[in-house]
Amino acid sequence: MHTPVTVIGAGLGGLTLARVLHVHGIPATVYEADPSPSARTQGGMLDIHDYNGQLAVEAAGLMDEFHAIVLEGRQAMRVLDRDGTVLFEEADDGTGGRPEVMRGELRQMLIDSLPAGTVRWGHKVTGTRALGEGRHEVAFADGTTVTADLLVGADGAWSRVRPLLSAATPEYSGTSVVETYLYDADTRHPAAAKAVGGGSMIAPSPGRQFFAHRESGDTLHIYVALAESLDWFAAIDFTDPESATARIAAEFADWAPELTALITDTDTAPVLRPHYALPTDHRWDRVPGVTLLGDAAHLAIPNGEGANLAMLDGAELGRAIAARPDDIEAALTEYEQVMFPRSAEIAASEDAEIHRADSEANTAQGLIDMFFEKGQ
Repeated sequence: MHTPVTVIGAGLGGLTLARVLHVHGIPATVYEADPSPSARTQGGMLDIHDYNGQLAVEAAGLMDEFHAIVLEGRQAMRVLDRDGTVLFEEADDGTGGRPEVMRGELRQMLIDSLPAGTVRWGHKVTGTRALGEGRHEVAFADGTTVTADLLVGADGAWSRVRPLLSAATPEYSGTSVVETYLYDADTRHPAAAKAVGGGSMIAPSPGRQFFAHRESGDTLHIYVALAESLDWFAAIDFTDPESATARIAAEFADWAPELTALITDTDTAPVLRPHYALPTDHRWDRVPGVTLLGDAAHLAIPNGEGANLAMLDGAELGRAIAARPDDIEAALTEYEQVMFPRSAEIAASEDAEIHRADSEANTAQGLIDMFFEKGQ
C-alpha cells in the first residue's frame, strides 16, 4: 500500500501531527502497535505548559476540549523534607500556566478529533528501509508493508524509524523510578494522602526521592526515584511484589512513616522504570522523506517537558508541511532547524537535573532555593 504521509506511533506527538495536518486538509495515516486505544494504561498526570504543549493544542484547534479535561486544583505543589515537614507549598489559584490532565484522556481527545480510520491499530513495526527518491518502506509484524512518500517516526525511545537517520541509541541515565499507586487515599491511606496534599509533592534527598501526584478518583500516583545502576536493580526480584516493596522501602528506613507509606502501603505491585536518554546534542543530516519527533528524536529523562515537546514537535511539523506542501524537504529542514536547538537546550537542563539528583545539594531546601533562583 502507498500512503503520502505515514506516521509511526499513536502517542501524543504523532496524534498531534495527524490532527494539525487534518486541520489543514492534509490526510495522514498513523500506525500503532497497540491493538486498541485501551490496550494498556497511558500513564499518569501531565502538566501541559502554556509555552509549548498548549501552543500545540491551540494549533490543533482543541482548546475547548482540552479545558474540559483539566483536573482542577492539581497545580498545587509542595516540597517536604525527609522527616515529613512541609517546607514549601504553592496553592492552585487557577492562574498557573501548567494545568494538569490525565495522559489517557489527552490521548483520547486527540484520537477523537481525527477522522475514523486515521489510526491503524495493531501494526507493530519490525523494520524500515529506504527505497530511494525520498520514499521508504515500513514492514509490520503481520507481514504487510506500506510505502511512504513522507515517513515520520513518532515511535518513542526505541524508535524503528530512527536508524534511517541516526545510529544513536538511548543509554541508561543512572536513575530509575519504582512506580506505585494508592487508591481511595483519603479514606484508606489518610497519612500518606495528607503528606501529598492536593496536587504534586516532592521529597528529595541525595540519590533518593519521592514524587507523588494526586490524580482523579482520589488516587495517589507515586514515583520513587533511586540513583543506582541497572545491576543494583537487577538484584531485586520484582516478580515478588512483597519482597521488592520491602527492599525499596529499606532505602528509606529513616524517613517519615507517612512518606514510606507511599511504598509500603502500595495497592499495586511495584513497577521498575529505568530512565534512558539520547545524547543531549542528538541530531542528524537531512535525509529526504523522513524525520522524527518527540522521544524518537530527543529522548531525555522525565522532567515535565517530554510530552509537551512531543506535541509541539507534532504541531510545528504539521504547520511546516501545510505551509510548504509542494516542497516537503524545505518543510522538514525548517522544522528540524527549530527542533534541534530547542530539544538540546531542554535535554541539557534535564541532564543537569539528573546529576543534581545524586548530589549532596539535592535536598528539600536546595530544591526550594532553585525554584526561587528560576523565579518559580
